[in-house]
Amino acid sequence: MSFFKMLFCFAPWIFFLIIAHGSMFRLKLGIIVAAVLSVVMAVKRLHRGAIMWASILFFFYAIVAVVFLNDMWAVRHMGVLANGALAVSVWAGIALKRPFTLEYAREHTDPSLWEQPSFLRTNYLLTTIWAVVFSINAFLAWQRSIKPAMPSWAYETISYSLLVSAMFVSTWYPQYLKKRREAHIEQDD
Repeated sequence: MSFFKMLFCFAPWIFFLIIAHGSMFRLKLGIIVAAVLSVVMAVKRLHRGAIMWASILFFFYAIVAVVFLNDMWAVRHMGVLANGALAVSVWAGIALKRPFTLEYAREHTDPSLWEQPSFLRTNYLLTTIWAVVFSINAFLAWQRSIKPAMPSWAYETISYSLLVSAMFVSTWYPQYLKKRREAHIEQDD
């Protein structure tokens, strides 16, 4: 999956992250924008699988809890809830033998390779990396919400670094395997 395709896949979450800072108005606006974007992307089939369902369910919950009910517990723990929703959905996809990266990888892969053990193994590995990143970020958000051990910028730097690293690996690793496979085929000829 290309880096930009991956950014697009997470567009509702990215918009939420960018908008929902600094005030209750911005938090509510970020939730509404992300919810609308999640639904539009799902309807237009630009979004699919575990990430789509996590987006729709989380932002629907956030609209009810934050926008309508002004639930301050949900506001205080929004980072935990957001990262937790992503972590749970991605781990559930692995448990159900439907790693979320598989949906996107099939768009750029010859259908004859879809059932190959190496293709499936790669997608399980990449999805597991994402699950670990979301889990760590949920833990960091939880730790930050109860008793911060670091300044806010440190939590954000760690969290964003993990996300960018997962994006990099998800983009680089399949290309690396493809080049290695092509080099191996050339050696056999």
